[in-house]
This record gives sequence, structure tokens and C-alpha cells, in this order.
Amino acid sequence: MTDLPDDVVDEAERLTRLARDAVDDAAAEAYRERREELLADHGFVPRVRERDDTLVCYPAEWVEDGRVQLEDVEDTDRAAEVSLSGPSEQGDYEDAAARNAELVERVRERHGDVHGDNAAAFAEFMNNHYARSMDAAGDRERAEFREEYFPRNAWPSDEQRACVEESLELVAEVADADAPEQ
Repeated sequence: MTDLPDDVVDEAERLTRLARDAVDDAAAEAYRERREELLADHGFVPRVRERDDTLVCYPAEWVEDGRVQLEDVEDTDRAAEVSLSGPSEQGDYEDAAARNAELVERVRERHGDVHGDNAAAFAEFMNNHYARSMDAAGDRERAEFREEYFPRNAWPSDEQRACVEESLELVAEVADADAPEQ
């Protein structure tokens, strides 16, 4: 079993995905540096295994001259592995985009253009980064949107910035209100 706390592994995965999706090289490098610093604080180093698209966090003592030396390792379970292409993260893009377009329109109709514009930005983020509907977003995705994507990619007005949290709540409320009775 790995020595890394689950929240550290989750954050390393999030930073890896952000680095992949970054629109410029400087941003990608900044995400990779934050990931390396985070893992170094716990005595680990990150590697992305390309053949199966997996983030692997190795104990730093396994690395010599920049290469992982597994020959002398008896307990490989100390490493943490996270698939970067698994079905838990990605959904069906077309289904997500259709659902998100419906939600954006309903938010805009019921709560106005500012909230509609914020919902549209959130929809774009969820479509392109997770291929999932906005109402399926968890706390981690909402925080990533608010803190990383929204300020850098949505070009929000001051009014949009001031109410982005409320807009995300309205997306959830509209989705709940329109959900079929069970």
C-alpha cells in the first residue's frame, strides 16, 4: 500500500491533467512544477507512463540519476498509480455537451444572462476537460473551474466574477428542479 495520502494522489492527478490541458507551455510547466513540489514534500517523484497513460508516483529513493530502479525494490505497492484515461473521469462528449447546453439555456432563461454566461463557461470546461454534464461535477471539478479555468479562460466581467459561486449553485438547482421524479 502506498505511503501517499489519497488527497495528495488526487491533487497530483489534477495537476497532471491541468498540465496536459494547458493552452501554453508556461502554464503546463507551472502545473508540473507544483505537482513535483507536492510529491517531493512526501518523498515521491511523478512519472507518466505513456504506454498505458498512467501517472505513477514513485518513492524518491527508487530513483537514481533520473531513472526509476525497480530491480532492487521488494514492495512495489509503495508506488501510487492513477490511470489518466479511465472511464471514471471521461464521459461521452456528445451526451455531456447536449445536457450542458440544455442546462445553460434553462439557467439563462430563469436567472438572466450573467448567470447564463457563467453556466456557459462551466459547460465548456466540463465538456472539454471531463466530457461530463455540469450536474455530475463534484467539489473538485467546481473548485478547478473557479480557481483555474474561469479566471484564465472565460474572460469574465466583474459582475460574472462576483456571482460565479451563485451561478454554480443555480446550475445545480436547475438540474435538480428539472430531474424526473423517482
